[in-house]
Amino acid sequence: MLTQLLTNDHGYDGPGPWWPLLPLMWFAFFILAALIFMRAGRARRSGHGRCAGEARLAERFATGEIDESEYRQRLAVLREKDR
Repeated sequence: MLTQLLTNDHGYDGPGPWWPLLPLMWFAFFILAALIFMRAGRARRSGHGRCAGEARLAERFATGEIDESEYRQRLAVLREKDR
């Protein structure tokens, strides 16, 4: 009886032919998540740079380093590069 219990596989046929798909799906998931986070970080940095440039330009105008015409001209250049 013990021999019969040890040799009986209880109908288990192994993992099947589809077993490589699960690791591939996890690999694809992690790659996709990394790409999404990288793209989000890049978008956040580019938007931050534009705002920082405009803020610095406004600061220079407020302190009197540049006049109104130069301020408007440089502001137009900053906003033109975003398009």
